[in-house]
Amino acid sequence: HQGRTVHFSGSETLGTHNTLSGEQCVAAGNMLADRTVIDAMVQAFEQGEGQLADRLLAAMHAAIAAGGEAGPVHSAALVVVGELTWPIINLRVDWADENPIGELQKLWVAYRPQVQDYIDRALAPDRSPGYGVAGDDR
Repeated sequence: HQGRTVHFSGSETLGTHNTLSGEQCVAAGNMLADRTVIDAMVQAFEQGEGQLADRLLAAMHAAIAAGGEAGPVHSAALVVVGELTWPIINLRVDWADENPIGELQKLWVAYRPQVQDYIDRALAPDRSPGYGVAGDDR
């Protein structure tokens, strides 16, 4: 939160690996197709716009475009923690035959306009509007 970054990779890190600190970010990976994958992530994050989740997804897309992992990618996740005691964004694709980051992007696009509503409902359920679903009598 003060803008400093740190990273460490031990001597047992698997495959081609790299770590890089950037402006307000750290990217790290192992079993990479190429070390430059991490450079692409940091550059995309730093140049990205929008919410933190948008910038993180831009970094993931850049990583895939730069070669991604040495093997196939089947899963992706996006977790964002803020000032609350729980993640305000926690989305994941456990398995996709193709393009799990694209599938994660779709989840984020659907969830993005609802983030604040979910936070508000968790903090003050008695003051939150009903959703008109079964079991929600408000």
